Amino acid sequence: MKFDDIGLLVPDILLPKASTDMSQWAVVACDQYSSQPEYWQEVYEQIHNKASTGHVIFPEAWLDQGKDNEIITGIRSSMQDYLQQGVLQEHPASLLRCERTLRNGKVRRGVMVALDLEHYSYEAGTETLIRATEGTIVNRLPPRIKIREQAPLEFPHIMVLIDDPQASVVEPLFAQVAEPAYDFELMQNSGHIRGDIIQDESIIRNFADNLSQLASTDTFTQKYGASAEQKPLLYAMGDGNHSFATAKAIWETMKAEQGFEAVAEHPARYALVELVNLYDTSLEFEAIHRVVFDIDAEKLLTAFLDHYREQQAEIRSTESVIKPGAQVIPFALHGKAGELIINKPQHQLAAGTLQLFIDHYLTQHSQASVDYIHGEDTTRELGTRTGNIGFLLPAINKSELFKTVIFDGALPRKTFSMGDAEDKRFYLEGRKIN
Repeated sequence: MKFDDIGLLVPDILLPKASTDMSQWAVVACDQYSSQPEYWQEVYEQIHNKASTGHVIFPEAWLDQGKDNEIITGIRSSMQDYLQQGVLQEHPASLLRCERTLRNGKVRRGVMVALDLEHYSYEAGTETLIRATEGTIVNRLPPRIKIREQAPLEFPHIMVLIDDPQASVVEPLFAQVAEPAYDFELMQNSGHIRGDIIQDESIIRNFADNLSQLASTDTFTQKYGASAEQKPLLYAMGDGNHSFATAKAIWETMKAEQGFEAVAEHPARYALVELVNLYDTSLEFEAIHRVVFDIDAEKLLTAFLDHYREQQAEIRSTESVIKPGAQVIPFALHGKAGELIINKPQHQLAAGTLQLFIDHYLTQHSQASVDYIHGEDTTRELGTRTGNIGFLLPAINKSELFKTVIFDGALPRKTFSMGDAEDKRFYLEGRKIN
């Protein structure tokens, strides 16, 4: 079933058969624990010789170790094995509602759907139905493209948000009778997940109708104070923007090479995602912090102050007074902690101010690198290692997310996160894309 006006496909979902050890099947998103390879080492020790999505993804912790081609070849081989060996069972034209119990006991509810990549762009200034919420780091796409372009399957960790304060779309699905699909504890102390299949056509159509209401011109203009000329935003990327952008890049290449008419019904036109209400009570917007590696931390701080001299940057002292509108960025390095103050910032968000400096600094210090960290404790621990520095950033108000994207465009890349690493989406459900 397709609903073209809202870019929605009710997908044929692949799940492992009942004999599969689900606690070993599901692994966390590939972009988590990228500076903690020991986490992934523990994962692969657990899933050795077992059917697992860990064998069909490329953890970013393993990038640039000289084994990219070997790993990608292994991913494709594992996908083919799962298809040929009957590991997977297809559930046609299904909504899969999923209920994730986080480590803190809160429950996140979502539904698996496929979204039309024709309705998406991460380019600045676009007014597509599906939009990026943060800047896309284009140089992170090539290894993902290399994996997906010849892959027969997709197993996403993508989470897409809808702005539904009335809880009219996702939440009603949990009052419906559905067929149990999975129910198990996730590995590495990451909570519990349950999923149920819905194939009733009347329920699906009601779900699509409720979703359409959010995208109506009247709803859009009244909710956001938008003009009649502005095009509605229905879906905002939450997690997995680079995976979604990868799917888009491959779809655009396919169209260019074969022509739209020839591939209009191809499964690669769509990408499987979990749709979650922005107002789900479990969603807590947290900042994504930064750790800069292989630098002289004191010299980096001096360079920051010089870079933002005209914006009256300083390191906070006992005499410092925080002026209205000033940005405060705590930092931690070996044997020292403090706060940077930018008294007259030109960027609206502290994340943007810091990122502009880091980007500039890295162009002048080729040995240095930056990683984007979920969680304050990890940022401090990594930042206080010799040769590093960690920066802690404030979270944004989630109720402002859609309106900010509509009027200001995508936020600076890696501005916010929805929960710590262990609460991120796990690879679990799949779909054929070739």
